[in-house]
Amino acid sequence: MELKLYDTLTREKRTFTPLDPSNVRMYVCGPTVYDFAHIGNARPVIVFDVLFRLLRHLYGAEHVTYVRNITDVDDKINARAAEEYSALPLNEAIRKVTEATEAQFREDVDALGCLPPTFQPRATEHIAEMRTLIERLIKSGNAYVEQDHVLFSVASMPDYGKLARRSLDEMIAGARVEVAPYKRAPMDFVLWKPSKPGEPAWPPPAGIKTPGRPGWHIECSAMSDKLLWSNALSKLSESGLAHPHQFDIHGGGIDLVFPHHENEIAQSRSAFHTPAMASFWVHNGFLQVEGEKMAKSLGNFVTISDLLKDWPGEVIRLTMLLTHYRQPLNWTTNALRESRRTLDHWYELTADAAPGILCADVLGALADDLNTPKAIASLHELRTEAAKGNTGACGSLKASAQLIGLLQQTAGQWVSFRPASITIDENKVTALIAARNAARQAKNFQESDRLRDELAKMGVVVKDTKDGTTWEIAR
Repeated sequence: MELKLYDTLTREKRTFTPLDPSNVRMYVCGPTVYDFAHIGNARPVIVFDVLFRLLRHLYGAEHVTYVRNITDVDDKINARAAEEYSALPLNEAIRKVTEATEAQFREDVDALGCLPPTFQPRATEHIAEMRTLIERLIKSGNAYVEQDHVLFSVASMPDYGKLARRSLDEMIAGARVEVAPYKRAPMDFVLWKPSKPGEPAWPPPAGIKTPGRPGWHIECSAMSDKLLWSNALSKLSESGLAHPHQFDIHGGGIDLVFPHHENEIAQSRSAFHTPAMASFWVHNGFLQVEGEKMAKSLGNFVTISDLLKDWPGEVIRLTMLLTHYRQPLNWTTNALRESRRTLDHWYELTADAAPGILCADVLGALADDLNTPKAIASLHELRTEAAKGNTGACGSLKASAQLIGLLQQTAGQWVSFRPASITIDENKVTALIAARNAARQAKNFQESDRLRDELAKMGVVVKDTKDGTTWEIAR
């Protein structure tokens, strides 16, 4: 079966042909562990888990390498550690923050039904590789040393901005460029910087005296090359050897295209003199909550761990997959409820079924740039046939849903989940329903819809029947 993926670099959907079919390689940018992951962070985790599962199905589990990194050295981490553990030495405080946050992240993504990547490297485990890469860039003339900093010279990369499709002037105008005396040009970015007293510090690259720490962008260039190329030399076929220091797929959120991924490309191509860093650049779209950008100031900032208190991980997963990964996703409570009802029915139908034959329509949809909405529509068709007593459809529904990480539990495990208790003010519910009924009678449907939405946010589902309006607590 032919797999097609949309490549952000070329802006087209292309047939995926791995550099080496015996070792398909994918790198995805993981979390910076300074705070618990939110539902926006869950989207790339789920999207690229589906792609990982599909690649394993197409090429064999033992022939796919998936790397998702952990950024555990960063200014945000330092600030959080100093704030939460002010009585401790900073390095000790940082360790407490990063260990707790990483542990929670792993627990969260496991609950979302994601397979563990082949490698989950921490940035601090690969400082030596970062130093070596920086030294190569200095030697090649792509980087320079100034005031104990090492910076990448953007002018040394003729087609810098190709991924984001922006000119240098557009990038300078649109970016929050740090003005610093050690920069030769505004867009030059940090590869290495000196550490402040008490901050984490490592021996610097050759030619620098002051201990310091790496910049963010160099981390991914170093770790992807180490784990997808250097570690894989023994596995490479002759065809793979024609593509040194290049891998198949680099993934992440659309917000990382510029400057993070643009800078990764500049570093890796300049250091290794290659025409490409990755064959495909795959990015998922943004996520909003109830039509608004997620922000703590708006009160709609939801962590994965908090969401898991009220909903099973598979409900969250299915809700994410109802929208194509490249499209904006509007996260709503109503969508979660629908996903719960869908999975309740699927589990009920497949409770006694063994996984059967994969549905060709589901597989075909996934092979067409991970078209999960179309795949789920095919699963609903199987559900309809299964409900009629078709045992083949039952087994196919189970196997095909499991391909995208659903129906992974037993029916007993599924029904045993109970969400956190919801406190309902019945007097307020009654008053809101009365107001809604009055609005409907007056044909003020905009107000009627607003009141329904307000009830939904309280966790109340309204049902209109010929005998009147009833309500129940949402599951």
